[in-house]
Amino acid sequence: MKNKILIINGHPNSDSFNFALSEAYKKGAAQSGKIVKILNLNELKFDLNQTNFKLENVSTDIKNSQEQIIWADHLVWIYPIWWYTMPALMKIFIEQVFVSGFAFKYLETKNQKIVKWEKYLTGKTAELIATMDAPPFYYKFIVKDPGYKSLKASFSYCGMKITGKTYFGSVKLSSETQKKKWLLEMENKSKK
Repeated sequence: MKNKILIINGHPNSDSFNFALSEAYKKGAAQSGKIVKILNLNELKFDLNQTNFKLENVSTDIKNSQEQIIWADHLVWIYPIWWYTMPALMKIFIEQVFVSGFAFKYLETKNQKIVKWEKYLTGKTAELIATMDAPPFYYKFIVKDPGYKSLKASFSYCGMKITGKTYFGSVKLSSETQKKKWLLEMENKSKK
């Protein structure tokens, strides 16, 4: 059973619906006896000029994030879909946190034409919860779910498996009543 959950909120705005979803998920999971932490990416400091992605070069915020990921059994990624995928803030986080030596390690090979690596996050699971202004069926079936495909490829590279995804939309056109229903749905879903 996955008892230690880290919610990673990838929305840059603290007053967004994503923050309410994070709290609803935390409330439900905590009621079912799970230990839950929330990591809000908009509170972290990133070096936007970082080009040397090595474990020994990471900042204190990145190191703390890595420690929380190691602690967790299950990572819940809550973020908006912008331009068909995750916001830049979340992409920067993944690039600077999931570095060689932490999430994976390149291996020496006799044949220098093939890259091999060891996956360090095997056994951890991930869940994707995304908001969007398009209807979810349009995103999944017409646009073909590019954000999910990107994250699935990145996480499998490290050994982490996506076990579920939930899309909420259109958030921009939704009523307060609809948003309350989604928050209750999130709370109930996290109890399982």
